[in-house]
Amino acid sequence: MPTSTTETVPAVHRRAIIVDGHCDTPYRMLRRNVHLDEHDTEAQVDLRTLLESGITASFFAAYVPPYYAGRGAAKFAYRVIDLIRSETARYPNQLTFCSDAAGIRETKSHNKTAIMIGIEGGHAIEDSLDTLRDFYRLGARYMTLTHVNTNNWCDSSGDGERHGGLTDFGREVVHTMNDLGMIVDISHVSDAAFYAAVETTRAPLVATHSSCRALCRHPRNMTDDMLRALARNGGICMINFFSAFVNDDVAQVIMKAQKRVRDIRTEGGTEELPNDTTDWDEYLKWFNTLGCPRATMEDVANHVLHAAEVAGVDHVGIGSDFDGVPALPDDLQTAAGLPRLTARLLERGLSEKDVEKILGENFLRVFEEIEGAR
Repeated sequence: MPTSTTETVPAVHRRAIIVDGHCDTPYRMLRRNVHLDEHDTEAQVDLRTLLESGITASFFAAYVPPYYAGRGAAKFAYRVIDLIRSETARYPNQLTFCSDAAGIRETKSHNKTAIMIGIEGGHAIEDSLDTLRDFYRLGARYMTLTHVNTNNWCDSSGDGERHGGLTDFGREVVHTMNDLGMIVDISHVSDAAFYAAVETTRAPLVATHSSCRALCRHPRNMTDDMLRALARNGGICMINFFSAFVNDDVAQVIMKAQKRVRDIRTEGGTEELPNDTTDWDEYLKWFNTLGCPRATMEDVANHVLHAAEVAGVDHVGIGSDFDGVPALPDDLQTAAGLPRLTARLLERGLSEKDVEKILGENFLRVFEEIEGAR
């Protein structure tokens, strides 16, 4: 694995299959009008750092800003899916498009990086199961039921609750995803929607980029009861690296600052993400005025270990949220820092076998079970 640092990459990191559950690089490339190998001062993931990270498979998010709910959300999703597929094809010696667990394992043997697609924001399907099926046909292998906005059938943790969790149609969405062998992603959903999804699904659920509320009191994070329920379901929580989701001091600064009059353009979102390029730029300026404390890689390790203690080590993974957040912990500023996290988990007492599970084997097991439930 290439590296631009003089640090020793742990042997377990070199040999492990590493799956990152959530990466927002496509939206950054779209906003900034750049390719994966082009210089971008905002980049947390580019071609170089992706290769240095050692990641075997990265789920590139087809993120649909809440602004597009009712305003062409599906069209925007198709645009991002096309970008992901075309961008992957630009680098055939380094990247390969992947849509199943077997492909991830094969990619490791070819020393490439697999790019996968996850739809972020259930409003993207525009309340159409046919559109959901079409996204799957194009290679999308998960869908986040909500984003920061409550949609017509699922409540969000970042917005007002209107449905008591899931509507009947929302349950039909979950059943359809089960039938397809598509991962039901419960990051961003309200607590009630999470439990409704647990009751509804006949396959394991995945939180592709969520952390632990016991350590950081952001509503995007999962409570210990939720972690235990996810484990009983056979699913997995993939730890998010965003500073506001792993460090409670950062979370409290942000949540206090967000207690302001909502902007109608953001569709009621109370989290961070904007609805278009201008809003993202405005948000970055706003975030930088807050004077947030700095999170550390130790914070991320704490969440991994807490989730392993509460849910069991077989139900933990990593879902960075690279390029989708304005602040990352020290030593994890880009994807190239990932080997340092592996080293720290080993230093904190996890066995190499357990670290391999967390880096990717847990996800592969769950994904294979979801594929088999079709």
